[in-house]
Amino acid sequence: MNNLSSRVYTSKLLGESYERFSHPSGLDIYVFPKKMSATYALFGTKYGSVNNSFVPVGASKPVTVPDGIAHFLEHKLFFNEDGSDSFERFSDYGADANAYTSFNKTAYLFSCTDNFEQSLSELIDFVTHPYFTKESVEAEIGIISEEIKMYDDSPGDRCFYGMLEGMYKDHSIRRNICGSEASIREITEDTLYDCYRAFYCLSNMALIVCGDVSAEEVLRIADAHLPKERSPRAVERINENDCEAPCAFKGRVEQKMQVSKPLFNIGFKDVDIPKDPRERQKKDAVMSILDEMLFSRAGKLYNSLFERKLISPAMSYGYTVSETFAYNSLGGEADDPETVLKEIMCHIESVRASGLSEEDFLRAKRVMYAESVKSFDSVENIANNLFSFICEDAELLEYTDILGEISFEDVKMAFEDAFRPETVTLSVVFPLE
Repeated sequence: MNNLSSRVYTSKLLGESYERFSHPSGLDIYVFPKKMSATYALFGTKYGSVNNSFVPVGASKPVTVPDGIAHFLEHKLFFNEDGSDSFERFSDYGADANAYTSFNKTAYLFSCTDNFEQSLSELIDFVTHPYFTKESVEAEIGIISEEIKMYDDSPGDRCFYGMLEGMYKDHSIRRNICGSEASIREITEDTLYDCYRAFYCLSNMALIVCGDVSAEEVLRIADAHLPKERSPRAVERINENDCEAPCAFKGRVEQKMQVSKPLFNIGFKDVDIPKDPRERQKKDAVMSILDEMLFSRAGKLYNSLFERKLISPAMSYGYTVSETFAYNSLGGEADDPETVLKEIMCHIESVRASGLSEEDFLRAKRVMYAESVKSFDSVENIANNLFSFICEDAELLEYTDILGEISFEDVKMAFEDAFRPETVTLSVVFPLE
């Protein structure tokens, strides 16, 4: 397999590099050498819970499938035609296997210190050989229903999804990744196969291996388990962001659950999403620096809220951007979340009036750079971050360079349109009376 076309990605700044190989099957294989005790492999597809509406290959009209089907597929792929469970096989090899579904991707993974060849072979085999029956699908409905109930009983999850439901009117991101008990009952073996054929074509997937392994070994194993011909192209996706208004759908979402203190999530909807992947990464870097300037523990706002006992210590914040959705969010515990929101909005307007601090900008930029560098200390972080960048058609090692390019003027310009009152949703889970 040494004749495969390949490309090497290198960052002199980070001292890191990896190589991408284009397999004849259409699968891109990434090998990231790292001298660590464990090896981590991830086999993923650019398919998540928001991809419920799409135009199948060869069709002219879009179809819509039940909510939760991407997550359902993730569960079912571990079940093999011979009745075996791939989780058990990984355990026999001494490998730690797992899988996850997010809004825009699904990943199957393992880490191991021994039996790498057997584990990688198993990973490729079970993901590329789906087997669904009516009986197994019906049995899985009961299992996933229990998982949905667990999430519905989680105040943190309900508060988070309340924020999304408040920001978005129609976008699939407002619905639970697992779907609902009603939606998963609409799933059949036929719909699973339809979605598998649409999104699990190898040209829509990536295989990533990070650890103390050689590219030759990875390619030899992969080639023995992959088809020799290219898979069909991926389906046409529907960009739901195009239909969303810039303002939040609802300003307030309130629920009551078994909590000792109110939980809150504050979301600022953002529909100004760059089409170009590198520009999206630049916006992510700019907004991340801006969030650090405004909301970090080193800032005036956090210290004011905490000293006056308006919030509990662990207030989280962050910016999320993908091809079809973007938002800023803050979350935590507070006796009076409405007052916390008012304080945040007052602080933002105060900063608008006085201007951002260049000293805060330089500090925040150093923090974001340090976090970026630290992420390369873990094979797990490397592989998962690399897959996230692949799903955005972006390049992992370039992000640190993008951070370095961000100027104070970039952040000031972004701040002009960020955190507008009409874009905000306050989601609160209050204690039961």
